[in-house]
Amino acid sequence: MNRGGAATEPRAELGAAAALFRGLADPTRLAIMRRLAVGQARVVDLSTELHLAQSTVSSHLACLRECGLTDSRPEGRSSWYFLARPELMDLLAAAEGLLAATGESVELCPNYGRAAAGNESEGLRNG
Repeated sequence: MNRGGAATEPRAELGAAAALFRGLADPTRLAIMRRLAVGQARVVDLSTELHLAQSTVSSHLACLRECGLTDSRPEGRSSWYFLARPELMDLLAAAEGLLAATGESVELCPNYGRAAAGNESEGLRNG
């Protein structure tokens, strides 16, 4: 993102950033990334530690990999997943600091907070 001067194409310039934040917007993907920040893990490890189905973990890892945020290395019949970009740690740390300062406001946000998430799942059940 351009912090200086006037933006010539704000939508084009911010599109990649918006896609990045959409990729990070899922709690399961955040949990996976938080765990991978500690060290490499296999799908079976992540499934056990996060109490998720292996298919769920695999699906989210595929999304994160397609976004360039994680990668894997094969070892025998398994693959070990890891964070592909060290800058991701800085972003997650900054997000945690921001949440510490504004957490209650974010949770109460009518568009993206907990109430909105509840309404969204209601819409999925009713829609």
